[in-house]
Amino acid sequence: MDTNISTTTRMPAIFFGHGSPMNAIKTSRYSEAWGRFGAGTPKPKAILMVSAHWYTRGTAVTAMQQPRTIHDFGGFPQALFDVEYPAPGSPALAARVTGLLKPVQVQPDNEWGLDHGTWGVLAHAYPQADVPVVQLSIDGTRPPQYHYDLARHLAPLRDEGVLIAASGNVVHNLRNLRRDGINAPYDWAENFERAVREHAQSGEHQALIDYESFGEAARLSVPTPEHYLPLLYVLAQQQKDDTMSFPTAGIDMGSISMLSVAIGA
Repeated sequence: MDTNISTTTRMPAIFFGHGSPMNAIKTSRYSEAWGRFGAGTPKPKAILMVSAHWYTRGTAVTAMQQPRTIHDFGGFPQALFDVEYPAPGSPALAARVTGLLKPVQVQPDNEWGLDHGTWGVLAHAYPQADVPVVQLSIDGTRPPQYHYDLARHLAPLRDEGVLIAASGNVVHNLRNLRRDGINAPYDWAENFERAVREHAQSGEHQALIDYESFGEAARLSVPTPEHYLPLLYVLAQQQKDDTMSFPTAGIDMGSISMLSVAIGA
């Protein structure tokens, strides 16, 4: 990939609410929306993905030519473990990211690969697996403001043909999942998803960086931050002339938000 070649079209950025790993292999309103996004936007030269499932100490970027498909889950049908997503990597994009994020030290990684937060959505958005994919890890030692500020340095990639994508869930409380077949959302989950959507629509990024100020709804919706922080990497890409849309929304199993946020799409 030649990251020095400019494009006439600025690529969008998108946060995918990925939900259950089973969404990778089943057809649903969510997977269909992810497919429409991929089909309805310019094909990227490469994808930089920030996944909730690569939560590290320090910052790393996958730098291999051919990342492996990681099946980082348990207790699901064999069909899910059989999925392979053979997208190539891009050492050139990894190097470009490392340069953009200086002076932050970004460790090149040749072992991780593509976790299910990445391939679970890209299998629908880009089913041919023919777009190079690089993952950027989330430094779990840093606060939300750090991640938003770091992500702003990635903005030039959108003008270089790179899709900046992230994958997580703005409400992710596994302890309170409804497993009895009742899919009604908890009030706090519904309220928090609505607040995130409204603040995003209004461009009120600081409120979303300071999400803990939302009180009890935030505490229950984001018991740990790794599924929420990827959203900030996408919000940080918004330019003043960018549109914003929400390809998917809604609460699954009571306490998992499927909200997706697309910028410039």
